[in-house]
Amino acid sequence: MRITIFVTALLMSANAETVMASNTTAEQIYSAAGQFLEAFAEKQADEGFSVTHDSGKPDARLSLATCDTPLDVSFSGDPWKTTQPSLLVSCEGDRPWRMFLPVSVTITGNALVASRTLGRGERLTESALRTDSVVVNSIRRGAITSEEQLIGMEMRRGVNAGTVFTPDLLLTPAAIERGDHVIISARSGNFSVNSRGKALASGGIGEQVLVENLSSSRTVRARVTAPGRVEIPM
Repeated sequence: MRITIFVTALLMSANAETVMASNTTAEQIYSAAGQFLEAFAEKQADEGFSVTHDSGKPDARLSLATCDTPLDVSFSGDPWKTTQPSLLVSCEGDRPWRMFLPVSVTITGNALVASRTLGRGERLTESALRTDSVVVNSIRRGAITSEEQLIGMEMRRGVNAGTVFTPDLLLTPAAIERGDHVIISARSGNFSVNSRGKALASGGIGEQVLVENLSSSRTVRARVTAPGRVEIPM
């Protein structure tokens, strides 16, 4: 009986070691996550951003099916809009699985901020802007880093000096104001006919507005294509 028990115990121990050796361990998952975050940090450094990161360690007792392909790691949230995006770690092999790993990511870099107090409806010029170092991904609506996205835009509401510019603060200025005289182009392919009209509403480029054709007195709906110009299909 003692010999049987001893042999059985040896077999159970050997089987357990085989299973543990073949499974994906918590350390392997943690290592794959670290390599992914390091690669992300290096890529952003090339663009002028500094990235610090920390990933939570999975429970050391975690044991998932062995993966016969390299582990796939990706962000499950947008790292540019949150400092806690979490990672999706998955195996796409014969025995697929997936798990989420909490991580902390801080992206620091230059963003555009108001150089002075700005009023609602104010048109932005270069003098209204300055750059400042901010934690970009702590600004959920997305910090703006390009002057081209700001110059010429209007403020949706007033802000204090130092406020980081985000898309929700901006309005595209109207290319046509109500009452403006406009050129109406009736276009079909490369052929077009122009006439004079008057805008009955304000609108930005790409928007639809009502326009009165001054020759026929008809009211038509036209698309704003440029300041002072609208287009209707023939």
